[in-house]
Amino acid sequence: EYQLLSALLSPRSTLRALPSALRAPRSTLYTMSTTPMMQQYRDAKARHPGMLLLFRMGDFFETFEEDAETAAKVLGLTLTSRDKTIPMAGFPHHSLETHLHKLLHAGYRVAICDQVEDAALAKGLVKREVTRVVTPGTITEDDLLDPRQSNHLAALYPAGHEVGVAWLEVSTGIFHAADIAGARLADELARLAPAECLAAEKNASVIAEVLEKLPAPPALTQRPDWTFDAASSKSALGQHFKVATLTGFGFDDAQPCLVAAGALLLYAQEMLKSELAHIRRLQPFASNKVLQLDEVTRRSLELTRTLRDGGREGSLLAAVDRTVTSMGARLLQDWLLAPLADSAGRTALQGRPDGTADPQYRADGPADPSYEKSGRQAIEQRLDAVEELIQTQSLRDELRRALSDVHDLPRLVTRASTGRALPRDLSAIARTLRLLPRIKAKVTSRRAALLQTLESQLELCPDLREALDAALVEDPPLSPREGGLIRPGYSAELDELRDTARGGKEWIARFQAQEIQRTGINSLKVGFNRVFGYYIEITHAHAAKIPTDYQRKQTLKNAERYITPELKEYEEKVLSAEEKSHQREYELFLALRDQVGAQTHRLLQTGEVLAQLDVLASLAELAVSRQYIRPKLVDEPVLILRDGRHPVLEQTLPAGTFVPNDARLTADDGTLWLITGPNMSGKSTFIRQVALLTLMAQMGSFLPAREAAIGLVDRIFTRVGASDELSRGQSTFMVEMTEAANILNNATPRSLVILDEIGRGTSTYDGVSLAWAITEFLHHQIGCRALFATHYHELAQLAETLPNLRNYNVLVREWQEDIVFLHKIAAGSADQSYGIHVARLAGVPAEVLGRAKEVLAQLEAHHLDKELPKPRRRRSSILPELQPSLFGKEPT
Repeated sequence: EYQLLSALLSPRSTLRALPSALRAPRSTLYTMSTTPMMQQYRDAKARHPGMLLLFRMGDFFETFEEDAETAAKVLGLTLTSRDKTIPMAGFPHHSLETHLHKLLHAGYRVAICDQVEDAALAKGLVKREVTRVVTPGTITEDDLLDPRQSNHLAALYPAGHEVGVAWLEVSTGIFHAADIAGARLADELARLAPAECLAAEKNASVIAEVLEKLPAPPALTQRPDWTFDAASSKSALGQHFKVATLTGFGFDDAQPCLVAAGALLLYAQEMLKSELAHIRRLQPFASNKVLQLDEVTRRSLELTRTLRDGGREGSLLAAVDRTVTSMGARLLQDWLLAPLADSAGRTALQGRPDGTADPQYRADGPADPSYEKSGRQAIEQRLDAVEELIQTQSLRDELRRALSDVHDLPRLVTRASTGRALPRDLSAIARTLRLLPRIKAKVTSRRAALLQTLESQLELCPDLREALDAALVEDPPLSPREGGLIRPGYSAELDELRDTARGGKEWIARFQAQEIQRTGINSLKVGFNRVFGYYIEITHAHAAKIPTDYQRKQTLKNAERYITPELKEYEEKVLSAEEKSHQREYELFLALRDQVGAQTHRLLQTGEVLAQLDVLASLAELAVSRQYIRPKLVDEPVLILRDGRHPVLEQTLPAGTFVPNDARLTADDGTLWLITGPNMSGKSTFIRQVALLTLMAQMGSFLPAREAAIGLVDRIFTRVGASDELSRGQSTFMVEMTEAANILNNATPRSLVILDEIGRGTSTYDGVSLAWAITEFLHHQIGCRALFATHYHELAQLAETLPNLRNYNVLVREWQEDIVFLHKIAAGSADQSYGIHVARLAGVPAEVLGRAKEVLAQLEAHHLDKELPKPRRRRSSILPELQPSLFGKEPT
C-alpha cells in the first residue's frame, strides 16, 4: 500500500514505478497488509509448510490468501476478502469435521490453528497455536475414518530392483515393512490402498508414476531426503523400540524397508506430536507366506469392490461379512485379501509351541523358527475354531451378542495413548472392559487350539476397568472442560468445590428475600449472566427506594442492575469454585487418560483377540445360515468341488434358482479344463466360482458346496474380460495380452489359473493361434490347475494331444427358435456359439438378426473352412499342420 501510494503522489517522471508495483506477485501484495493478527497467521503458516491452515477466529475457522482460494474451490465456500486485498474464506467451527473430511479426501494436509486462551480474558491479541495436524494417512478420529476399512500411511524407498515399503495403520498401531520387487510394487500398494504415501524428494517423481497407476491413487507427500537417510531412519526405529538392532523383529538391518519404516515413524511423530506408544512392534510381511493375488485378480474376482460401480455391495466381502464389530470387519478384509498359503507362518496371536500364551508374538511378529507353522496347519486351526462355533449354537449366539456391544478398542486406545481421547472415548473403553469377563468365560475350556490361545491372551484389565467405572459418569459430556464427567464421591476436593458452586441457588434465594424485606421492593430480583455476573435488578419505578450501598452495574430500558459488596464477594466465591471444579475435573480426566495410555499394550492385544473372535464367529454364522461345509485340505495338487455354489450369486438370486456344479481338477480327471458354451450360459460364473471357493478355503472359511477337497495353491491368476485403457495407450487386446503374459511368466505348478477368453481382440487366425499356444504352454511348461472358458471350439481338438486337458461345456437346450440355458457343466465341447440367439435376447432388431442368419447360412453353405472356421463343426481342423507340442516337451 505504501509503494502504491508513493507512486501515485510522485511527480509524473516517477509514475513509471506504478505498473511494476501493480504487477507484483500476489504473495507480495498480500504481505502489504501486516496486522498483528495476519502476522500471527503467517507465522503459523510458515511453521507448517505445504499445509492448508485453518485459523480460528471466534466462532469461525478462516483461511487466507492461496489457502482461501483452495478452500473455496474444494469446500464450496464463498470467497471474500479481508482489508479488500487478502482473499478469505471460512466456515463455522462446529462444522470442522465435515470440512476436514472433504479436504483429506482431496489429498490435502491440514494444520488447525486454534485459540488457546479465552478471548474475553485475553489482553490484546488472542493467543493461537497449531493444536492439531491432520493428513490423509495420520487420521485417528472416528468421524473421519471408515470403521470397516484400514487407513494406511505408507513410505517407499527405492533400492535397486527392490523397493523398501513400510505401512502403518496410525489409528491402531499396526506397523509392517517388507522389501518388494519393483515389478510387484503396484500390486502390493493396490492391496494396501494407502491414503497417503511418503517419498524422499529425490525419488518423488518416480514414485508418483507408480501411484498414478493405482485404482485409487493416494496423496503423495514429499519429505526431505535426510529423513530417508539410513542412519537417521534406523536411529529413529532404535529409539522408539528401545533396541540396538531389529534382527529380533525378523529383519536384516541392511534391508531397505527399514529406511522406509524409520522415515514413516519420524513423519508420524511429527504429525501426531506424540511418542506413539501404541506402535509396539514392526512386523515383517513375507509375501510368500500368503496366497498371492495381484490387482487384476482382486478386481476380476470382485473381492472387495464390484466391477460395475466400484461399490462394496455385490462383492465377495459384502457377501461373507457377518462381523458385528468394526475391528472384526477390518480383520476379515485382511484375511480375504491375504489368505494363508502353504508356507505361511503361525496364525495371529498364537502362543508358544508348548501351548502357553506369549503376548509378544503374533502371526507376523518376530521371526523365530521354533514358532513357525505351515500354512495348512494354520488354516486347519481356523477351520477347527469355526467348526466348534458352528456345533455350539449357544456359544456362537452369546459370543456374537456380547461382541456386538464392544467398541472399536484399538482406535479408542490409540487416541488415548496419543492424547486425543475425549471423555466419551474413555467411557466406551470402560463399557468394553465390562464385557470382557463374559466373553472370556464363553471361550474358556474349548477344544479348538486357536480358541484356547485367544482365551489365554484375552486381557481383562480389571484394575483399569475399576478405575474408569469409579471415576466416569455413565454418559459423560463431549468436552473434558465442560465439567460433569466425574462421579460424585470420586474426589473429595471436587465434591467440596461442586457443593460451593451448587449452593448458589439457595444462597441467592435467601439473599433475594433478605433484600426484598430490607428495601420493601417486592419486584426486586437477583440474576446472573456470563457477561455481567450476579446482579440485583430493580425497575425505574422503585428508584427512590434504592439503598445507598447499591452500586449501579448496567442500565436497561425499564430497569437498572446493581451490585453490592456482599453479592460481589459471593460471586467471586461461586465463580471461583465453579472454575476450579471444572479445572479439577479436567486434571482428573487427564490422569485417567494417562492411565489408559499406560496400558496400551494390554488393551491393543485384547482388541486383536476380540477382532479374531468376531471373524471366527462371523464365518461360523455364515456357514450355518448358508449351509456351508468344511473343506478338506490335502497335500496333492487337486481341486475337488461337488455341488459348488457361487458365494455371491446364490445370495442375490431368488432362493433355489442357482444351479450348483462340480469341479474335479485331478490327475485322473484332468488338471486343465477347456470350457465352451454360449454367452450367458454360466461359463464365467463357474470359473470364478472355483477361484473364489479356493480363496475362501485358504482364508479359513467353510464353503458353499456339498463336498470339497483342496490342495493349497500359492497364487491365483485371472484373465477375465478386458477394457480399453486409452489413457495409458493400451487397447483391449493389449491389456488382454499383458495379463496373459503375467500369468505365463509367473505361474507355478502350484498355482490356479482362470482364463475367460484369450485372443478375442484380434483376427480369428491370430486369436485361435494364441489361445492354442497358451493352452499348450499351461499344460506342458507350467502344469498348474487351470480353467479356460472360450468360444474357440477349435481348441477342443487339443484334448487329443494333451493328456491332462479335458473338454467341458455348458448345457443348452433348443426348442424351436428358442434356447434354454441350463447353467450345468458337463463333459464334452459345445458345437455352436448361439451368438444370434443371444443377440435376440439382448434386443437386437429383427432385421439385423434376419440378415445375420442369411450370412451365417451362406458361409456354411460355401464351406469357408480356409477363410473362417465353420461354427457348427465340432472338430474344425483350423490348424492341421501343428505338431502335438509347440514346446518340444512331452507331457509327464
